[in-house]
Amino acid sequence: MQASMQALRGRITAAGIDGGRDRRRVLGSEFTSLSLGSFKSCHNHCCMRTCWGLRPDSVPMAVELARSSLFRSRTAKALPSDDDVEDLTPINPRTVTPVKPSGTVLPFVGVACLGAILFGYHLGVVNGALEYLAKDLGITENTVLQGWVVSTLLAGATVGSFTGGALADKFGRTRTFQLDAIPLAVGTILCATAQSVQTMIIGRLLAGIGIGISSAIVPLYISEISPTEIRGALGSVNQLFICIGILLALVAGLPLAGNPIWWRTMFGIAAVPAILLAVGMAFSPESPRWLFQQGKLAEAEKSIKTLFGKERVAGVMIDLSVAGQGSEEAEAGWFDLFSSRYWKVVSVGVALFFFQQMAGINAVVYYSTVVFRSVGIVSDVAASALVGASNVFGTTIASSLMDKQGRKSLLITSFCGMAASMLLLSLSLTWKVLAPYSGTLAVLGTVCYVLSFSLGAGPVPALLLPEIFASRIRAKAVALSLGMHWISNFVIGLYFLSVVNKFGISSVYLGFAAICLLGVLYIAGNVVETKGRSLEEIERALNPTI
Repeated sequence: MQASMQALRGRITAAGIDGGRDRRRVLGSEFTSLSLGSFKSCHNHCCMRTCWGLRPDSVPMAVELARSSLFRSRTAKALPSDDDVEDLTPINPRTVTPVKPSGTVLPFVGVACLGAILFGYHLGVVNGALEYLAKDLGITENTVLQGWVVSTLLAGATVGSFTGGALADKFGRTRTFQLDAIPLAVGTILCATAQSVQTMIIGRLLAGIGIGISSAIVPLYISEISPTEIRGALGSVNQLFICIGILLALVAGLPLAGNPIWWRTMFGIAAVPAILLAVGMAFSPESPRWLFQQGKLAEAEKSIKTLFGKERVAGVMIDLSVAGQGSEEAEAGWFDLFSSRYWKVVSVGVALFFFQQMAGINAVVYYSTVVFRSVGIVSDVAASALVGASNVFGTTIASSLMDKQGRKSLLITSFCGMAASMLLLSLSLTWKVLAPYSGTLAVLGTVCYVLSFSLGAGPVPALLLPEIFASRIRAKAVALSLGMHWISNFVIGLYFLSVVNKFGISSVYLGFAAICLLGVLYIAGNVVETKGRSLEEIERALNPTI
């Protein structure tokens, strides 16, 4: 593997090493259609020189020449001299008929998003079922045990998020999905059949580990199999399906009023998507980047052909080679994430999830029922439906804007909107002049906050992190960042009501507004824009040594 990789990279990095009479030498006409096998056997097309008087002194420029579809090559008759020159005739881009790729990623993104649906479903399913399962398990008067039933999922998710990255690096993305289906299915079945609170807690813990692993590998897998031009839209689908999962949990709870033991069915049906996830991943292609890093070059080429079409095999393989040519290092360990080489970019991921959770999204959703009741909306289902619908609507809009407006601008807009909404919520509860309209303003503030969150702060971090992390640290760095997500989530859930009781909800909302503004300042100064750039281009930009 190492010898073949060195040969491949030697050919690519031959770009720009000669000058003078060789300035007119260019890539062979067949280079743009080379397969991986051609890379390993071809000897006459390995030299990248300069084209049209431009010296490609960097590998990225050579790659762009190699991948360019705006030139067609007419090879001159072979001569024994070293001064062979190919005549390149420029093609007007407007006259080029684009070739529709023969590959497709959508079915495989859909399979991966089963993990996102389960993520949202397990988060939301206990809200409607808790009252009924508490009666069935005899813990109606024990709020501590009820709290354990709710929070054990978050504790398990924290563990799962840290292990997901290591599993994805060791076994690959698709195999990790299949392994993840085990705790998801077993945990679900234990919850559905529990006859004691201990069994329920164990089931919730296993389900939490499952959704923690999913939270790490779903965005990672989607980012690594998505074409650059639609990676933002496909990446934000992860958050959309999490929202859909929460709504499905809400809908699943509708029969509870007439059938108190329906809560067991609510938990049990979650085993179906877990099984489908395992089966679907058996037919899904592995991440080409992971296969390439493992030295499985033929399998990487096959995966690229399935995902992007045979037309793009050569270009993607060149990208992968260039991205890894600066280093033959093994996968990074956990301590490498804290080294001076990587910590700056890793800290961005950790900070984004810190601001996402500490900005108060879970607190707002939790308190929304009380807010809606203040204006006469007494149905918890109606209140949750309004919040959930706002979340799904905003995330759908974000999906369409991700590759147009860019990740960074959406984040800044989102946190600004969240800060304004929090300020509105706080003022509606304290200003006497607004007292006649307090209920309406509180509902408006809540809906605007959820909409703002779903436009950027919700979907962007999980999309952005796999983009900005180098391939060597990607899986573990994503896992570490998501660990911050779950820890912050757990802390908010544990202390929110205590802080409200001590300082008042208005002051807490002001605190959330301040955190949102701090998030805007941090994002403006530290987050890079990744729109329209391949993962390899982003990696080279953030790691100049590569």
